[in-house]
Amino acid sequence: MITIALPKGSLEQQTLQLFKEADLEVRRTDRDYNPKINDVRIGKVKILRPQEIPRYVQMGYFDCGIAGMDWVNESGATDVVEIADLSYSKTGEGNVKIVVAVHQSEPIDDISQIRPKSRVTTEYPEITRQFFERAGIDVELFPSYGASEAKVPDLMDVVVDLTETGSTLRKNGLKIIGEIMQSHTALLANREALADPVKRKEIEEIRTLLLGVIEARNLVLISLNVPADALERVIAVLPAMKTPTVSRLHGIDYFSVQTVAQKRQVNDLITRLKDAGAEDILEIPITKIVR
Repeated sequence: MITIALPKGSLEQQTLQLFKEADLEVRRTDRDYNPKINDVRIGKVKILRPQEIPRYVQMGYFDCGIAGMDWVNESGATDVVEIADLSYSKTGEGNVKIVVAVHQSEPIDDISQIRPKSRVTTEYPEITRQFFERAGIDVELFPSYGASEAKVPDLMDVVVDLTETGSTLRKNGLKIIGEIMQSHTALLANREALADPVKRKEIEEIRTLLLGVIEARNLVLISLNVPADALERVIAVLPAMKTPTVSRLHGIDYFSVQTVAQKRQVNDLITRLKDAGAEDILEIPITKIVR
């Protein structure tokens, strides 16, 4: 059985939802940091701050864990193994980035224009220190423990912060003048755990289930009936992972057709299928896709 660390805080809700959709529901109370997952492959589960998870996985306290690659870099846990890019953030799909921002009133449009000895606040002191050292800019670094963007310009000159769209920074009167790195949520594994054939198999099976859910989220199954004389027109409209599944209906000159389509395109697709002669069109949610 494997041990796994899951993130508390901004990634918590999306992570718990992912595990639930993978039929690996995390059962816990609001104050329960030692939840359970009813799966024979998973033993101990712990809810921890994502800042801590990469180092604990690297040290072998857990066989695997979920955290952002930003915290892998910040913690220096470079010996963990990223075994899956889960590509979700606190609000849903997508990656995030660590950026450099200043107040909109500052006559600064590029990192190179930051004045020496500027006060920089961030929740990523190590990443920030390395970045400004590489840039050759001497700054005063102030670690932040939350609400970093609110400290500029009254207390600080520059903020280095994590953002998805930049909207929170803009709402606080800040402008982005540079990007340090992009990050994504990842499934991380301990090297020694991966060297154990039993644990490796269990970790890979959990990875397969999680990635199956992520891939399925953007897809739907389309099922329809088609008169024989309209079959080629309908097939020409259909997308497919490989080719559509086509089978003849019993006793009538019709075919049943099934394929997988992008969810964002399905409304337009249904209209085009109807115009091409399709009937009895069904849109069916997909919970997992395992290739």
